[in-house]
Amino acid sequence: MGNRIAIIGAGAVGGYAGAHMARAGEDVTFVDMWPEHVEAMRAKGLRISHIKDVPEFTVPVKAIHLTELQHVSKEKPFDIAFICTKSYDTAWATMMVRQYLAPGGYCVSLQNCMNEETIAEVVGWGRTLGAIASSITVELCEPGHVRRASGKGGAAHTVFRVGEVHGRITERANEIGRLCALSDSCTVTSNLWGERWSKLVTNVMGNGMSASTGLISRDILLDDTLRAFTARLGSEAIRVGQALGYTLEEIHHIDPEVIARAGEGDAAARQEYDEHRLAEARKPGGGAHRPSMGQDMVKGRRTEIEFLNGFVCDKAKDVGIATPANAALTDIVKRVERGEIPADPKHIRDLRLN
Repeated sequence: MGNRIAIIGAGAVGGYAGAHMARAGEDVTFVDMWPEHVEAMRAKGLRISHIKDVPEFTVPVKAIHLTELQHVSKEKPFDIAFICTKSYDTAWATMMVRQYLAPGGYCVSLQNCMNEETIAEVVGWGRTLGAIASSITVELCEPGHVRRASGKGGAAHTVFRVGEVHGRITERANEIGRLCALSDSCTVTSNLWGERWSKLVTNVMGNGMSASTGLISRDILLDDTLRAFTARLGSEAIRVGQALGYTLEEIHHIDPEVIARAGEGDAAARQEYDEHRLAEARKPGGGAHRPSMGQDMVKGRRTEIEFLNGFVCDKAKDVGIATPANAALTDIVKRVERGEIPADPKHIRDLRLN
Protein backbone atom coordinates (compact mmCIF):
# COMPACT_ATOMS: atom_id res chain seq x y z
CA MET A 1 0.00 0.00 0.00
CA GLY A 2 1.33 3.42 -0.95
CA ASN A 3 1.18 6.54 1.16
CA ARG A 4 -2.01 8.54 1.37
CA ILE A 5 -1.07 12.14 0.59
CA ALA A 6 -2.83 15.42 1.36
CA ILE A 7 -2.02 18.69 -0.39
CA ILE A 8 -3.21 21.42 1.97
CA GLY A 9 -3.51 24.48 -0.23
CA ALA A 10 -3.81 23.43 -3.87
CA GLY A 11 -2.52 26.71 -5.27
CA ALA A 12 0.38 27.21 -7.64
CA VAL A 13 3.12 25.10 -6.00
CA GLY A 14 0.84 22.58 -4.30
CA GLY A 15 -1.23 22.18 -7.43
CA TYR A 16 1.80 21.77 -9.66
CA ALA A 17 3.62 19.21 -7.51
CA GLY A 18 0.43 17.39 -6.54
CA ALA A 19 -0.81 17.10 -10.12
CA HIS A 20 2.37 15.28 -11.12
CA MET A 21 1.98 12.96 -8.13
CA ALA A 22 -1.61 12.19 -9.10
CA ARG A 23 -0.61 11.67 -12.71
CA ALA A 24 1.96 9.09 -11.54
CA GLY A 25 -0.73 7.15 -9.71
CA GLU A 26 -0.11 8.38 -6.15
CA ASP A 27 -3.09 8.60 -3.75
CA VAL A 28 -3.47 12.38 -3.50
CA THR A 29 -6.26 14.47 -1.98
CA PHE A 30 -6.25 18.21 -2.68
CA VAL A 31 -7.71 20.39 0.09
CA ASP A 32 -8.31 24.02 -0.81
CA MET A 33 -10.07 27.16 0.41
CA TRP A 34 -11.26 28.52 -2.95
CA PRO A 35 -14.64 26.93 -3.84
CA GLU A 36 -14.40 27.72 -7.57
CA HIS A 37 -11.00 26.07 -7.75
CA VAL A 38 -12.23 22.95 -5.98
CA GLU A 39 -15.27 22.71 -8.25
CA ALA A 40 -13.15 23.18 -11.38
CA MET A 41 -10.77 20.41 -10.30
CA ARG A 42 -13.69 18.11 -9.60
CA ALA A 43 -15.42 18.82 -12.89
CA LYS A 44 -12.47 19.03 -15.29
CA GLY A 45 -9.40 17.82 -13.43
CA LEU A 46 -6.25 19.82 -12.77
CA ARG A 47 -4.64 21.35 -15.85
CA ILE A 48 -0.87 21.96 -15.98
CA SER A 49 0.72 24.04 -18.71
CA HIS A 50 4.17 25.53 -19.34
CA ILE A 51 5.28 28.54 -21.31
CA LYS A 52 7.62 26.38 -23.40
CA ASP A 53 8.99 22.93 -24.18
CA VAL A 54 6.58 20.84 -22.06
CA PRO A 55 3.29 19.36 -23.31
CA GLU A 56 0.18 20.43 -21.43
CA PHE A 57 -1.76 17.81 -19.50
CA THR A 58 -4.90 17.53 -17.41
CA VAL A 59 -5.22 14.91 -14.67
CA PRO A 60 -8.38 13.83 -12.82
CA VAL A 61 -7.93 14.54 -9.10
CA LYS A 62 -9.72 14.16 -5.79
CA ALA A 63 -10.39 17.68 -4.54
CA ILE A 64 -12.28 18.75 -1.44
CA HIS A 65 -13.08 22.05 0.20
CA LEU A 66 -11.50 22.53 3.60
CA THR A 67 -14.98 22.37 5.19
CA GLU A 68 -15.23 18.78 3.90
CA LEU A 69 -12.01 17.59 5.51
CA GLN A 70 -14.00 16.19 8.45
CA HIS A 71 -15.11 13.31 6.21
CA VAL A 72 -11.55 11.98 6.28
CA SER A 73 -12.34 10.74 9.81
CA LYS A 74 -14.30 7.92 8.11
CA GLU A 75 -11.43 7.09 5.77
CA LYS A 76 -7.78 6.02 5.95
CA PRO A 77 -5.74 8.82 7.57
CA PHE A 78 -3.05 10.72 5.72
CA ASP A 79 0.52 9.50 5.84
CA ILE A 80 1.95 12.72 4.40
CA ALA A 81 0.49 16.21 4.49
CA PHE A 82 2.17 18.80 2.27
CA ILE A 83 1.47 22.24 3.74
CA CYS A 84 1.31 24.51 0.69
CA THR A 85 -0.60 27.50 2.04
CA LYS A 86 0.65 31.05 2.37
CA SER A 87 2.91 31.45 5.38
CA TYR A 88 0.32 33.35 7.40
CA ASP A 89 -2.04 30.34 7.11
CA THR A 90 0.53 27.75 8.22
CA ALA A 91 -0.50 27.36 11.86
CA TRP A 92 -4.21 26.81 11.34
CA ALA A 93 -3.68 24.63 8.25
CA THR A 94 -1.34 22.35 10.21
CA MET A 95 -3.69 22.27 13.18
CA MET A 96 -6.57 21.39 10.87
CA VAL A 97 -4.85 18.40 9.27
CA ARG A 98 -3.10 17.16 12.42
CA GLN A 99 -6.07 15.11 13.61
CA TYR A 100 -6.27 13.35 10.23
CA LEU A 101 -2.64 12.16 10.22
CA ALA A 102 -1.77 8.50 10.66
CA PRO A 103 0.19 7.63 13.84
CA GLY A 104 3.43 7.75 11.84
CA GLY A 105 2.25 10.55 9.58
CA TYR A 106 4.12 13.80 9.12
CA CYS A 107 3.92 17.25 7.57
CA VAL A 108 6.11 18.77 4.86
CA SER A 109 6.41 22.53 4.43
CA LEU A 110 6.33 23.07 0.65
CA GLN A 111 6.11 26.85 0.95
CA ASN A 112 8.02 30.09 0.69
CA CYS A 113 9.59 31.46 3.87
CA MET A 114 10.70 29.48 6.92
CA ASN A 115 7.64 27.79 8.41
CA GLU A 116 9.05 24.56 9.80
CA GLU A 117 9.11 25.93 13.34
CA THR A 118 5.45 26.92 13.11
CA ILE A 119 4.54 23.44 11.87
CA ALA A 120 6.63 21.80 14.58
CA GLU A 121 4.82 23.80 17.26
CA VAL A 122 1.65 21.98 16.15
CA VAL A 123 2.79 18.44 15.29
CA GLY A 124 6.27 18.27 16.84
CA TRP A 125 9.75 18.43 15.32
CA GLY A 126 9.74 14.68 14.73
CA ARG A 127 6.81 15.03 12.33
CA THR A 128 8.18 18.02 10.39
CA LEU A 129 10.17 18.12 7.14
CA GLY A 130 10.97 20.88 4.69
CA ALA A 131 10.80 21.05 0.90
CA ILE A 132 11.95 24.05 -1.13
CA ALA A 133 10.73 24.85 -4.62
CA SER A 134 13.48 26.97 -6.17
CA SER A 135 12.72 29.26 -9.15
CA ILE A 136 9.63 27.24 -10.02
CA THR A 137 7.74 30.30 -11.41
CA VAL A 138 4.23 28.84 -11.20
CA GLU A 139 0.88 30.61 -11.00
CA LEU A 140 -2.69 29.51 -10.35
CA CYS A 141 -3.92 31.52 -13.31
CA GLU A 142 -7.56 30.42 -13.14
CA PRO A 143 -9.60 27.80 -11.27
CA GLY A 144 -8.27 24.35 -12.09
CA HIS A 145 -5.27 25.61 -14.09
CA VAL A 146 -1.65 26.01 -12.93
CA ARG A 147 0.74 27.58 -15.43
CA ARG A 148 4.52 27.57 -15.22
CA ALA A 149 6.35 30.51 -16.79
CA SER A 150 9.22 28.33 -17.97
CA GLY A 151 10.04 24.81 -19.00
CA LYS A 152 11.44 22.20 -16.62
CA GLY A 153 14.51 22.96 -14.52
CA GLY A 154 15.99 19.51 -15.10
CA ALA A 155 19.77 19.18 -15.01
CA ALA A 156 20.26 22.93 -15.51
CA HIS A 157 18.63 23.85 -12.20
CA THR A 158 17.60 21.67 -9.26
CA VAL A 159 14.09 22.85 -8.45
CA PHE A 160 13.20 20.86 -5.31
CA ARG A 161 15.43 20.51 -2.25
CA VAL A 162 14.07 18.24 0.50
CA GLY A 163 15.45 17.78 3.99
CA GLU A 164 14.96 16.78 7.60
CA VAL A 165 15.22 19.50 10.21
CA HIS A 166 18.05 17.59 11.93
CA GLY A 167 20.02 17.21 8.68
CA ARG A 168 20.19 13.44 8.42
CA ILE A 169 19.21 11.67 5.20
CA THR A 170 16.31 9.41 6.10
CA GLU A 171 13.98 7.02 4.32
CA ARG A 172 11.08 9.42 4.58
CA ALA A 173 13.16 12.33 3.25
CA ASN A 174 14.04 10.15 0.27
CA GLU A 175 10.33 9.38 -0.16
CA ILE A 176 9.46 13.08 -0.26
CA GLY A 177 12.32 13.55 -2.71
CA ARG A 178 10.87 10.81 -4.91
CA LEU A 179 7.44 12.45 -4.86
CA CYS A 180 8.78 15.92 -5.69
CA ALA A 181 10.97 14.49 -8.46
CA LEU A 182 7.82 13.37 -10.25
CA SER A 183 7.40 17.00 -11.33
CA ASP A 184 11.00 18.22 -11.72
CA SER A 185 14.59 17.77 -10.57
CA CYS A 186 15.08 17.19 -6.86
CA THR A 187 17.82 16.59 -4.33
CA VAL A 188 17.63 15.39 -0.75
CA THR A 189 19.84 17.67 1.30
CA SER A 190 21.55 17.54 4.68
CA ASN A 191 21.51 21.36 4.68
CA LEU A 192 17.80 22.17 4.92
CA TRP A 193 18.35 25.38 6.88
CA GLY A 194 21.01 26.70 4.53
CA GLU A 195 18.84 25.84 1.55
CA ARG A 196 15.82 27.43 3.20
CA TRP A 197 17.63 30.68 4.01
CA SER A 198 19.12 30.80 0.50
CA LYS A 199 15.61 30.50 -0.97
CA LEU A 200 14.46 33.17 1.47
CA VAL A 201 17.14 35.49 0.09
CA THR A 202 15.97 34.77 -3.46
CA ASN A 203 12.44 35.75 -2.52
CA VAL A 204 13.62 38.76 -0.52
CA MET A 205 15.33 40.07 -3.66
CA GLY A 206 12.36 39.72 -5.99
CA ASN A 207 8.94 39.28 -4.45
CA GLY A 208 8.54 42.58 -2.65
CA MET A 209 10.10 44.42 -5.57
CA SER A 210 7.36 43.18 -7.87
CA ALA A 211 4.64 43.90 -5.31
CA SER A 212 5.85 47.47 -4.69
CA THR A 213 6.62 48.44 -8.28
CA GLY A 214 3.97 46.50 -10.21
CA LEU A 215 6.69 45.20 -12.56
CA ILE A 216 7.56 41.71 -13.72
CA SER A 217 10.99 40.29 -12.89
CA ARG A 218 12.61 41.14 -16.23
CA ASP A 219 11.66 44.82 -16.07
CA ILE A 220 13.07 45.08 -12.55
CA LEU A 221 16.38 43.57 -13.62
CA LEU A 222 16.72 45.76 -16.70
CA ASP A 223 16.40 48.93 -14.61
CA ASP A 224 19.81 49.90 -13.19
CA THR A 225 18.44 51.47 -9.99
CA LEU A 226 16.01 48.68 -9.24
CA ARG A 227 18.57 45.97 -10.01
CA ALA A 228 21.04 47.64 -7.65
CA PHE A 229 18.41 47.67 -4.93
CA THR A 230 17.82 43.92 -5.35
CA ALA A 231 21.53 43.42 -4.60
CA ARG A 232 21.21 45.61 -1.51
CA LEU A 233 18.24 43.56 -0.28
CA GLY A 234 20.09 40.31 -0.91
CA SER A 235 23.27 41.56 0.71
CA GLU A 236 21.53 42.42 3.97
CA ALA A 237 19.71 39.06 4.05
CA ILE A 238 22.90 37.12 3.30
CA ARG A 239 24.83 38.83 6.09
CA VAL A 240 22.02 38.05 8.54
CA GLY A 241 21.96 34.42 7.45
CA GLN A 242 25.72 34.12 7.83
CA ALA A 243 25.55 35.67 11.29
CA LEU A 244 22.89 33.14 12.27
CA GLY A 245 25.27 30.36 11.27
CA TYR A 246 23.66 29.11 8.06
CA THR A 247 25.76 27.61 5.28
CA LEU A 248 24.28 29.30 2.23
CA GLU A 249 23.93 27.78 -1.21
CA GLU A 250 24.04 29.53 -4.58
CA ILE A 251 21.44 32.27 -5.01
CA HIS A 252 20.32 32.96 -8.58
CA HIS A 253 23.26 30.69 -9.53
CA ILE A 254 25.62 33.25 -8.01
CA ASP A 255 27.98 32.79 -5.06
CA PRO A 256 26.17 34.50 -2.15
CA GLU A 257 29.36 36.32 -1.20
CA VAL A 258 29.34 38.03 -4.61
CA ILE A 259 25.78 39.25 -4.03
CA ALA A 260 26.63 40.40 -0.53
CA ARG A 261 29.65 42.40 -1.68
CA ALA A 262 27.75 43.79 -4.68
CA GLY A 263 25.09 45.14 -2.35
CA GLU A 264 27.80 46.63 -0.14
CA GLY A 265 29.30 48.59 -3.03
CA ASP A 266 32.24 46.44 -4.16
CA ALA A 267 32.76 47.44 -7.81
CA ALA A 268 34.04 44.09 -9.10
CA ALA A 269 31.27 42.16 -7.36
CA ARG A 270 28.70 44.63 -8.64
CA GLN A 271 29.91 44.14 -12.21
CA GLU A 272 29.75 40.35 -11.86
CA TYR A 273 26.28 40.58 -10.34
CA ASP A 274 25.00 42.93 -13.04
CA GLU A 275 26.37 40.82 -15.88
CA HIS A 276 24.76 37.68 -14.52
CA ARG A 277 21.35 39.20 -13.80
CA LEU A 278 21.21 41.08 -17.10
CA ALA A 279 22.08 37.91 -19.02
CA GLU A 280 19.30 36.16 -17.14
CA ALA A 281 16.79 38.88 -18.04
CA ARG A 282 17.80 38.90 -21.71
CA LYS A 283 17.30 35.18 -22.30
CA PRO A 284 14.23 34.31 -24.40
CA GLY A 285 11.41 34.34 -21.86
CA GLY A 286 13.86 35.27 -19.09
CA GLY A 287 12.13 36.96 -16.17
CA ALA A 288 8.87 37.22 -18.09
CA HIS A 289 6.84 36.34 -15.03
CA ARG A 290 5.41 38.04 -11.98
CA PRO A 291 6.73 36.67 -8.65
CA SER A 292 4.14 35.24 -6.27
CA MET A 293 3.90 38.38 -4.13
CA GLY A 294 3.39 40.47 -7.24
CA GLN A 295 0.60 38.06 -8.21
CA ASP A 296 -0.94 38.46 -4.76
CA MET A 297 -0.88 42.24 -5.04
CA VAL A 298 -2.56 42.16 -8.47
CA LYS A 299 -5.25 39.82 -7.10
CA GLY A 300 -5.83 41.95 -4.02
CA ARG A 301 -4.60 39.23 -1.67
CA ARG A 302 -2.60 39.62 1.51
CA THR A 303 1.14 39.42 0.88
CA GLU A 304 3.81 37.46 2.75
CA ILE A 305 6.06 40.50 3.20
CA GLU A 306 6.25 40.08 7.01
CA PHE A 307 7.50 36.52 6.49
CA LEU A 308 10.15 37.51 3.94
CA ASN A 309 11.77 40.94 4.17
CA GLY A 310 10.11 41.60 7.52
CA PHE A 311 11.43 38.27 8.81
CA VAL A 312 14.97 39.26 7.80
CA CYS A 313 14.59 42.50 9.76
CA ASP A 314 13.33 40.63 12.82
CA LYS A 315 16.21 38.14 12.76
CA ALA A 316 18.71 40.93 12.11
CA LYS A 317 17.88 42.46 15.49
CA ASP A 318 19.03 39.26 17.19
CA VAL A 319 22.49 39.52 15.63
CA GLY A 320 22.89 43.30 15.63
CA ILE A 321 22.86 43.86 11.86
CA ALA A 322 21.18 46.87 10.24
CA THR A 323 18.75 46.09 7.39
CA PRO A 324 17.48 49.49 6.18
CA ALA A 325 16.69 48.32 2.63
CA ASN A 326 14.58 45.40 3.78
CA ALA A 327 12.84 47.55 6.39
CA ALA A 328 12.03 50.21 3.80
CA LEU A 329 10.68 47.69 1.30
CA THR A 330 8.55 46.02 3.96
CA ASP A 331 6.98 49.37 4.77
CA ILE A 332 6.35 50.22 1.11
CA VAL A 333 4.70 46.88 0.36
CA LYS A 334 2.43 47.21 3.39
CA ARG A 335 1.38 50.68 2.26
CA VAL A 336 0.64 49.48 -1.27
CA GLU A 337 -1.24 46.51 0.15
CA ARG A 338 -3.42 48.80 2.27
CA GLY A 339 -4.17 50.98 -0.76
CA GLU A 340 -2.41 54.05 0.64
CA ILE A 341 -0.14 54.34 -2.41
CA PRO A 342 -0.21 52.67 -5.86
CA ALA A 343 2.44 50.20 -6.95
CA ASP A 344 5.12 52.27 -8.68
CA PRO A 345 8.91 51.98 -9.27
CA LYS A 346 9.37 55.51 -7.94
CA HIS A 347 8.90 54.26 -4.38
CA ILE A 348 12.22 52.42 -4.67
CA ARG A 349 13.98 55.16 -6.64
CA ASP A 350 12.97 57.78 -4.09
CA LEU A 351 14.65 55.83 -1.27
CA ARG A 352 18.14 56.63 -2.64
CA LEU A 353 19.61 53.78 -0.64
CA ASN A 354 21.99 52.49 -3.36
